[in-house]
Amino acid sequence: MGNSSSMSVKELSACHSHQWYRKFMTECPSGQLTFYEFKKFFGLKNLSETSNEYVKTMFKTFDINDDGCIDFMEYVAALSLVLKGGVQQKLRWYFKLFDVDGSGCIDREELLLIFKAIEAINGVEQEFSAEELTDMVFNKIDVNGDGELSLDEFIEGIQADEVLSVMLTQSLDLTHIVSNIYTDMGSEQQLN
Repeated sequence: MGNSSSMSVKELSACHSHQWYRKFMTECPSGQLTFYEFKKFFGLKNLSETSNEYVKTMFKTFDINDDGCIDFMEYVAALSLVLKGGVQQKLRWYFKLFDVDGSGCIDREELLLIFKAIEAINGVEQEFSAEELTDMVFNKIDVNGDGELSLDEFIEGIQADEVLSVMLTQSLDLTHIVSNIYTDMGSEQQLN
């Protein structure tokens, strides 16, 4: 997702999988990553209520079997999506992430809530505010003007608009989190 400078699919290869597994099992020896451990694992501390809700929504989208925990396979699937997922896969994941209430549609408030939380978590100055980005998305891709985006409207609209596609990808770029894990793993190796 986004423009990772040094990460690639190869980094999920067999030579690194034991490091990922070791890191995962060190952080959650039970083999099940709870929401609290998820935040700790990714270094997400002192979050606002809005940001915490966003992280909770992200956690739920990675919890594929909806059991309240992320196991190692779900963790690998999440990393795979972040590092090598195709456009369609990522857009479907984004949609699921944005559809906070699970209604099958994204409304303006849901999208704004997520963009505000992303701003807070990333801590990086964005070219557009959360409000401007939300307005831009709805103005460009809410074809029928009903104030909601269906999955089809969302995917087709984002794919048809290169500017929105790039902005969405950049705002949801999670590679800095993966980079932090790599840095953390490198520090652990130096200690061993």
